[in-house]
Amino acid sequence: MHPFPHRYTVNALAVSTGVVTLRSRELEDIQSSPPPEFDGPAGNWSPETLFVASVADCFVLSFRAIATASRLEWLEIDCGAEGVLEKTDTGMRFTAINIEAHLRVPPGADVARAERLLEKAEKACLVSNSLNAQVHLQCRVSA
Repeated sequence: MHPFPHRYTVNALAVSTGVVTLRSRELEDIQSSPPPEFDGPAGNWSPETLFVASVADCFVLSFRAIATASRLEWLEIDCGAEGVLEKTDTGMRFTAINIEAHLRVPPGADVARAERLLEKAEKACLVSNSLNAQVHLQCRVSA
C-alpha cells in the first residue's frame, strides 16, 4: 500500500445542456446526467447512482481483502445497494444505504465465519465509513 494521504482526482466537463463527462487520469471517461427522478434522461449514470455504486463496490472490495487475509474460500458475492434520498431539515441528503449481500461459498464452508467476515467488511468499508447516512447490512451465505 502507498503511504497516506491518498489523493483521488476527478474532472467534470460539461456545457450548458447534455451529459457531464467525468475524467480521471488513466481511466476511461464516464458519462453522467441527472437521474430520471430529477427529470434527467434514463440510461445514464448519475451522481446518485455513482454514489451508491461506490458503497457497493467498496463493500465488495473490502470483503475480498478480508476474506483473502482470513483465508476464507468463497465462490461469488452479489452485492445490491439502495440509497435512500430524502428531504430533511438541512436539505436533501442520503439518509440510509441498504446493502444486501449474497455470498456463495463451497459446500462444507463455515457459514457463520463467512457471515462474520461480511459484517467485518461492512465496518471496514472506507466509503460507508465516510458517510453521514445510516448503513444497514443484510447478508446471506449459501453453498
